[in-house]
Amino acid sequence: MTPAEITATLKDQAEQAGFQLFGTCPAIEPTGFGPLVEWLEAGYAGEMHYFQERQQAYSHPRHVLEGVTGIVMLGMNYQTEPHAPIQAGEARIARYAWGTGDYHDLIHQRLKHLKGEILQRVPGALVRGVVDTAPLLEREFGQLAGIGWSAKNTMLINRNHGSWFLLAALLVDFPLAYDQPFRADHCGSCTACLEACPTDAFVEPHKLDATRCISYLTIEHRSPIPTDLRGDIGDWLFGCDVCQDVCPWNNKGSHSQEPLFQPVAGANPIDARQLFYLDDEQFRSRFRKTPLWRAKRRGLVRNAAIVLGNQPDVENLPALATGLQDSEPLIRGASAWALGRHRQNQAAIELRQRLEIEQDPYVIGECQDALAGSG
Repeated sequence: MTPAEITATLKDQAEQAGFQLFGTCPAIEPTGFGPLVEWLEAGYAGEMHYFQERQQAYSHPRHVLEGVTGIVMLGMNYQTEPHAPIQAGEARIARYAWGTGDYHDLIHQRLKHLKGEILQRVPGALVRGVVDTAPLLEREFGQLAGIGWSAKNTMLINRNHGSWFLLAALLVDFPLAYDQPFRADHCGSCTACLEACPTDAFVEPHKLDATRCISYLTIEHRSPIPTDLRGDIGDWLFGCDVCQDVCPWNNKGSHSQEPLFQPVAGANPIDARQLFYLDDEQFRSRFRKTPLWRAKRRGLVRNAAIVLGNQPDVENLPALATGLQDSEPLIRGASAWALGRHRQNQAAIELRQRLEIEQDPYVIGECQDALAGSG
């Protein structure tokens, strides 16, 4: 088959596999590698040490697949419905995580199918499918493949689908018919995403300080969330959609028909109080096959405490009191901060009682700060 024939066939197969976006580009050194190094040196990656550990691998796709010559970039739409209103005790989850499973598993399954289709047509070819876990600058290659442009909030935007899509890639060692790069920038003078960010995470257009990003703080950050950012996290338990929600380009586009992305009951929104009463096994049973598993129990319940701290309500006190007795210091500390935000006698009583037996220095400090009113 000619490069044009195999590319056309791949596009048809990708559409059948549930991908709405398709583009191809040569496997070249990305121009974004230099800015990535500068970003890392500035400390904007926070605790995401895997970026630093495999920094050099981002310099060329050959570090993902030796002998690679072309890349097929794919996009899968996950837009379903708007965020529902929040009531006391509830929290928000990013849209991509509302469904019944982890998109990594779904997309890897589809990529495996496409790989099989390729090998039937190009026997002996080297093919590797990846979805946001390999050292590949997917958004830059998505732009090179003509899928869309890099927006001011660092997302890749497509004119017909906005930014509500997940990227994946197939790396191959044979020639393809390559698409033209997307060179236009349709953000214009709009700065809605930059202005809407609750934590001021954008250093400048196209540059994100992940250490201030709510998605990073609630998913990747394993330590106590910095005190000065806790209030700005608001109701977000896992991830954040703010900069995408305000983007004018996301007012259009079709809704996903993929069953995995349809919101399950109790996901939009989620009951934050309930999370404090799940033990490790119950947590595993509920979240093991979903994106929320990445935060682990200690991270997710920590986040739940921050959310309830941002919702001073007497009905939240029992859950936070339970969190104050948790075996994880990270959860006890966050619960102490949250109780300090309630300014009620019962909250102070719980904090004093915990201080009498607490031995962890971090938790002791959080309890003392909460009682002193500095939370």
